[in-house]
Amino acid sequence: MHQDLQTVDIGKLIIRLSAAGGLDLDLDGMLAHLHEVLGKLPAFPVRGTSVIRLYNSENRLVTVAQHGLPPVWQQPAAADRFAPLTAVEGISLAQATDGEQFLVLPLAIGNARLGQAAIGVAGDWQPGTGEIALLTDLGTALSGSVSYLMMKETLALREMELEDARSQVIKRLGIASEFRDNETGMHIMRMTNIALAIAKELAMPQKQRDILSVAAPMHDVGKIGISDAIMLKPGRLSEEEFAVMKTHTEIGERLLAGCDSLVEAARDIALCHHENWDGSGYPRGLKGERISIFARICAVADVFDALTSRRPYKEAWPVAEAVGWIRGEAGRKFDPAVVQAFEDALPEILRILELYREEIINPRQRVKLPEPFYSNTRWVIWDASLSVGIDVIDEHHRYLFDLTNDLINVMVNRRGTGALLRLLSALSDYAEVHFRAEERMMEHFGYAGLDRQKEQHQTFQERLRRFAVDLHDYPVVTQVELVGYLRGWLVGHIKHEDTLLRALVTG
Repeated sequence: MHQDLQTVDIGKLIIRLSAAGGLDLDLDGMLAHLHEVLGKLPAFPVRGTSVIRLYNSENRLVTVAQHGLPPVWQQPAAADRFAPLTAVEGISLAQATDGEQFLVLPLAIGNARLGQAAIGVAGDWQPGTGEIALLTDLGTALSGSVSYLMMKETLALREMELEDARSQVIKRLGIASEFRDNETGMHIMRMTNIALAIAKELAMPQKQRDILSVAAPMHDVGKIGISDAIMLKPGRLSEEEFAVMKTHTEIGERLLAGCDSLVEAARDIALCHHENWDGSGYPRGLKGERISIFARICAVADVFDALTSRRPYKEAWPVAEAVGWIRGEAGRKFDPAVVQAFEDALPEILRILELYREEIINPRQRVKLPEPFYSNTRWVIWDASLSVGIDVIDEHHRYLFDLTNDLINVMVNRRGTGALLRLLSALSDYAEVHFRAEERMMEHFGYAGLDRQKEQHQTFQERLRRFAVDLHDYPVVTQVELVGYLRGWLVGHIKHEDTLLRALVTG
């Protein structure tokens, strides 16, 4: 009777796995439950560990879930012991490199092979006819759940990409307007990131911050309609010229006609980022909270970056003077709450100024920045051994670590492939900024290893692009591979390649 009840547990598990959604689409939880239920049956002497391995784009099995071991992303090398568990057509027994025996269930939908589930069992165990039949049903149900998970992730990814394609069009239009009077495009990157730092201090919801990240680059899109004679004039504008320049706000409004939420936010920013809290701004003389919160944030971010940046017609203000001026304009030009959030975000804002600087990095420059806030979750740890002796480059590397930690956090907390792809895109974009800054420095100071560095940078960027493609067809596997690659490449490249840059300091 006890054996029958345990067999019923297996039947229930098969039904749950067969239902849409499996066990809450959590492969680790699914594996743990499978291990637990089989362990209740004397006919299945379950031991030690269990894993799920899925095929990647190169037809190679990759461990994506483990039971009885640390998560695979935490100790990727531990997965190597399962390499001998080669896939076969039917249920089989195989040994890992350490001699542990595993019951291997092939996972497939029709003729499409997905991978395998491997469950640790006693070394002398052999399944009987009844066990084989039960395991066959279990493998079929498990295959369905894995396939459903992959399909759901892929559909969510495609929906997100449709939204992102629209966002990219809007963002690129803003960047195009910026290149007319700032060929590096760094102002728009700094201004956007400063705005996001302020929004975070204001506790703006993530969805609104996502909109802001796309819409903020559009603040000066109306400058597309201003003549070069005015836009590129090196000196101060006359009253008549400034009157024309001011029309860029209304030109931006006309360019951004539409009722889409992203377009509406971009239009509000383009039209209102020169409005003042006390109503003395332009073009409409709006006052207080009648000005969009997005525009109020962008006004502070835009002015602060303009003050602290050098231009042909002016020198950069010292940061302390610019902060003091912003503070003094609270309640007149700027929303006091936004100014307070700006001051609270200064550690991150000062970091942004260093990360997105326009001038060539000086290897001997000492940089002392306030320690930024870190979450309690740090998967890839920065330590002193990773310092290359160039303060600005070290700060770049720490930020790459931050983005990698954010990406791993998305995977660990199962926020979905869409969120992971967004962070992968942010990481790829920033890597381009970092590599460009690093290569300009190396070229300027005649670094002998420039060509080798360029080749490695290009290889890294190409690999990230391949990961982005593979996420569509192999969403579960690619997440694990991406995290493992980033952890290994970043630390390895810094230790074995970037540390050689110390020659620029000592030479």
